[in-house]
Amino acid sequence: MQERYFQKEIETMPAEQMKQLQSEKLVKQVKHVYENVPYYRDLMDKKGVTPDDIKSIEDLHKLPFLSKADLRDAYPYGLLAKPLKDCVRIQSTSGTTGRRVVAFYTQHDVDLWEDCCARAIVAAGGTDEDVCQVAYGYGLFTGGPGLNGGSHKVGCLTLPMSSGFTDRQIQFMTDLNATILCCTPSYAAYIGETLEEKGFKPEDIPLKAGIFGAEPWTEEMRRGIEKTLGIKAYDIYGLTETTGPGVAFECSEQTGMHINEDHFYAEIIDPDTGEVLPEGSKGELVFTSLDKEAFPLLRYRTRDICVLSRKKCSCGRTLIKMAKPMGRSDDMLIIRGVNVFPSQIETVLLNEGYQPNYQIIVDRKGNTDTFDVNVEMTAEHFSDTVSGVTALEKKLAEAMKVMLGINPTVHLVAPKSIVRSEGKAVRVIDKRKLHD
Repeated sequence: MQERYFQKEIETMPAEQMKQLQSEKLVKQVKHVYENVPYYRDLMDKKGVTPDDIKSIEDLHKLPFLSKADLRDAYPYGLLAKPLKDCVRIQSTSGTTGRRVVAFYTQHDVDLWEDCCARAIVAAGGTDEDVCQVAYGYGLFTGGPGLNGGSHKVGCLTLPMSSGFTDRQIQFMTDLNATILCCTPSYAAYIGETLEEKGFKPEDIPLKAGIFGAEPWTEEMRRGIEKTLGIKAYDIYGLTETTGPGVAFECSEQTGMHINEDHFYAEIIDPDTGEVLPEGSKGELVFTSLDKEAFPLLRYRTRDICVLSRKKCSCGRTLIKMAKPMGRSDDMLIIRGVNVFPSQIETVLLNEGYQPNYQIIVDRKGNTDTFDVNVEMTAEHFSDTVSGVTALEKKLAEAMKVMLGINPTVHLVAPKSIVRSEGKAVRVIDKRKLHD
C-alpha cells in the first residue's frame, strides 16, 4: 500500500527542522501562559523561572510540572489562557473520582485537534472514499467529537453513531458499508461478538480498518478484534487535558504511535524524582501543548508509563513514536506488596482462550488484601458441572499466579454477565479506598 499522509510536510519533517519549529512555538507559548494564567505564573515564580529563561526546547526541563491535582485545584477557569468569549467548546473527562477536568478550546484549537485526528485516519488507510463509523461517545467525552471532526477533514462519509445501540450500529455498518470503525477496543470486541452471534463471518463485514483507543488493550486483544471483524486495528492515544484523541496514532508498521510533535512535545521522566530520562528509557510520559490557545498545559504529567523512540519508520513519518502505555504510575494496583497491572490479567485470559471480559475486585479483610478476578466463560469453556467449573477456575488462577507472582481467587461467571462498556470499561473495583 502506498503510504498516504494528511499533512506530509509536517509528518515527514526532518528532526532538526521539527526541533526548530518546536522551539519557536515553546518560546511563544511560555510567554502566553505566563501572561495569561496566574496559576501557572505562580508555579514558575516559585521555581524562579521567567519566560526569558526559555529560549528553546532544550530549556523545557526548567519549567514546573502540572498534574491532575493542579487541574482539579484550578477548576473550572484557573488554567484558562483566553477570555471566555474567544472559547467555542469545552470537553471533559469521565470524572470517575472527584471533580471533572474541564478543557477549553478556541476555534483554532478545534481545527488543530481535527487535523491530528485526520492524520490518524489517513494513517489507517482512510480517504474521501471511506465511510467512517464513529462509535465513541459524543457529548463531553472527547472520543466522538475528535474522530468526527477528523473524519470530516479527510472527507469521509461520517456516521456519527455515538456508543451503544449495538443492533443499530450493525444495521448502519452493513447497510451503509462502513469501512472504518472508531470506538473503544472493548466496544469493538463486543460488536465483534454480537456479529458472530448473528451469524456474520469476517468476510461479510464491510470494515477494513478500526481506530481504537481511550482504554488500555493488549496485542492479544488486537489480534482477536482483527480476526472477528476482518480488519486491521490501529491504536490512537490522547487525553482530554491536552486535547483528546489524536495526540498520537499508529501507522501501518504498528510498532508504536507517532506523536503529533508539532503540537505536543513529549518527555519521559522518572516518576519518583521528576528527572528527564534519555530516549529509550521507560518512565512517565509528560506532554507540553505547544500551540493550544485556550487551555495550554505545560509539562503535564500523564501518569502513563511508556518509552519514546526515534527509530526510522517504514511508513516514512519522522514523528517520534511512543510505545503503547505499559500501565499507569497511578493505576497500578499494589496487592499484598506486589505491583499488578490489569493488562497482565488480560494477557493471561487471552492466552488461555478467554475473551478479555473480566473485573478485578480488591478488598481488605483484617490486615490482608483480598484479590478476586471475575471472568466470563465463553461457550467453549461452559461446563454444567460444578467440578468442571472449579477445575477451570483453578487452572486460570495458576496461570495468573505465574504471571503476577501472587495468587488471585478466580470466579468464572456466566457469559455477558459483566456489564459491557460502551464507553470505558471499568476493570478494577478497589474497595480498600473506602476504608481509608
